[in-house]
Formats: sequence, C-alpha cells, structure tokens
Amino acid sequence: MDELTCGCRKKKRAETEYKKLMHRLNRIEGQIRGIKGMLEKNAYCTDILIQVSAIHAALNSFNRELLAEHIRTCVVDDIRAGKDETIEDLVQTMQKLMK
Repeated sequence: MDELTCGCRKKKRAETEYKKLMHRLNRIEGQIRGIKGMLEKNAYCTDILIQVSAIHAALNSFNRELLAEHIRTCVVDDIRAGKDETIEDLVQTMQKLMK
C-alpha cells in the first residue's frame, strides 16, 4: 500500500532491521502455504490447529520485534524532538495490540 492508501506515515528502516523483518514474514508466509497444503491433503484437524498456533506465535514475535524497534527509534526520536503526541499514539497502538 502506498501512503495515501493506508493513511500512514513512512519510516526508512536500517538494512539489518528490514532484512530481519522480511525474513520473519517470509517464514510466516511459508507456514501459511504449508497449512494450505495440509488442508488440501485432508490433514487431521489437530495437526492443522497446531500449525495455526505456531503461525500465531510467529506473528506475535514479529509484532514484538517491530514494536521494540519502533520504540527505540520513532518514539525516542519524536520525544526528543518535542512531539509529545507520539506518546498517546504509542498508548493507542499498545491498546489495539492487547485486544
């Protein structure tokens, strides 16, 4: 999505952060394709459920990594620049993540 489509701000990520996050997403994408294959091969329900649980854990791990980097960079930079509204934005984000 571009900025107009998603209504979001943009961030230039360090190459190491970008590669780490993309690696995680590629693994998650592979897990999802694996579940699709399991379903197509009529795998047993609990086997699929266990794989879905693994994907859920991987997504949570991705979120934790992204959130930590967001706090270390975007939030810290904004606070140092006097943009206190960033704190409220972070609080709202955390509330959405904890639903």
